[in-house]
Amino acid sequence: MFKETAVACLFDLGGLIAGFMIAVQLGVFQLSPWALALYPAVISVKGVVTGLLTGRLSTALHLGTMSPNFLGNTKSFYKLIGAMIVLTLATSATISVISMVFGTFFWGITLADFAAILTVMVATLSLGLLITLITVQFTFLSFKRGLDPDTIVYPAVSTLADIVITFLYIGILNLYFSGIAGRGAIVLLGLVNVFLVLFIVPRNVKDRDFFNIIKESLPTMLLVALLVNITGTVLKGISTLAGTRREIYTFYPAIIDMMGDVGLVIGSSATTKLALGVLTPSFPAIKNHAKNILSAWIISIALFAVIGFLSLAISGIVSLQSLSNVLILLFITNIIAFITIATVSFAVSILTFKKGLDPDNFVLPVGSALADALTTIALFVALLLIV
Repeated sequence: MFKETAVACLFDLGGLIAGFMIAVQLGVFQLSPWALALYPAVISVKGVVTGLLTGRLSTALHLGTMSPNFLGNTKSFYKLIGAMIVLTLATSATISVISMVFGTFFWGITLADFAAILTVMVATLSLGLLITLITVQFTFLSFKRGLDPDTIVYPAVSTLADIVITFLYIGILNLYFSGIAGRGAIVLLGLVNVFLVLFIVPRNVKDRDFFNIIKESLPTMLLVALLVNITGTVLKGISTLAGTRREIYTFYPAIIDMMGDVGLVIGSSATTKLALGVLTPSFPAIKNHAKNILSAWIISIALFAVIGFLSLAISGIVSLQSLSNVLILLFITNIIAFITIATVSFAVSILTFKKGLDPDNFVLPVGSALADALTTIALFVALLLIV
């Protein structure tokens, strides 16, 4: 358990690259109230789509209903890719609408900002479809090498997705705030996803398997759309407290990614134990899962310390005082986030087992988005306690 958690979480150190890009480009995030608030939505949605794709693809590869080749694959494979493209556009639009509701009450935006939010979201996630190709190829490669998708593929690809989507989002923001020409380019980029959907849907309009993927995944994406707006609202509060402290923006993507993987490992191992009959489906049985939970906490707190030091080193502000401050902040954040995420992950595993829900369609995607929200709230509370 310790080894599996360590492997999953070590990949999350790559999130510091995404955080460094935010810290360097902090000025562009301050040009509009919605720019920073949308960031959790961008990385969470891309992570959820990546998780849905990886889970379904890995299962199909093991069942033999898909082959580990992009060209000359089965119809099921191309239906899956098409469904992910449709879900990406649907989720982009949904998040934009929900963001207007949250933004009106909490971000200080007006209805006039809706067009900007919609075009930026659709354009960013349209470009983010490139990550789908990376995910597919990485999954194929790992399958051929006999690697476990839960401990290797998803953690590695999700971290890579965070880096790529952060780079793309910052690029889109710079284009948007550059003037009319830049905004025109964003519209054209967003139309790529629209045209792909218009091409895919008519050709699959009568296909039951295609619409089953959409039907099973869409409720999850809608719930995620709500959660990421909560996360974005809290992140704006963090920004108010943190000011221009670059180290906080640098470690933020890494810690939310790591706590998401910690929740995934705890929940997945509990689900496996429930299926094997070695764990009773009741919350008091959490004491029988204590070793798994403890190993996950030890590796998370150790890597939080590493992340704290590296975030300061990247920001060029390493000193005994700054290291002490950031380690205290991260320790408090870790304690709050871990307790809530471990509790929720175990409870969801029990609910999943009792209800017979598919982890690929519901538990893992929602758990990931929920972990992002809980970790962000934990960081906000930690800042309130310290500042």
